[in-house]
Amino acid sequence: MDIALPIITLIVGLVGGFFIGVYYLRKQMEKMQSNPEMLQKMAKQMGYNLNGKQMQKAQQMMKNQPAVPKRGQSRKR
Repeated sequence: MDIALPIITLIVGLVGGFFIGVYYLRKQMEKMQSNPEMLQKMAKQMGYNLNGKQMQKAQQMMKNQPAVPKRGQSRKR
């Protein structure tokens, strides 16, 4: 039992951290779609400097991109 409890705790922590991370990333992507300043900031961090036309195109691409289906849902093809 001295060995099993830390291993189980580690596994539960890793799984929980993964799902919290996925949830946080999903929320950030949703915010970025509607906020051009956040999109511009991300582009600058990646080394790109977007002008107005490029910015509109990037926002349009993000809006048109199909959402990742949640667990239990399937995408239509």
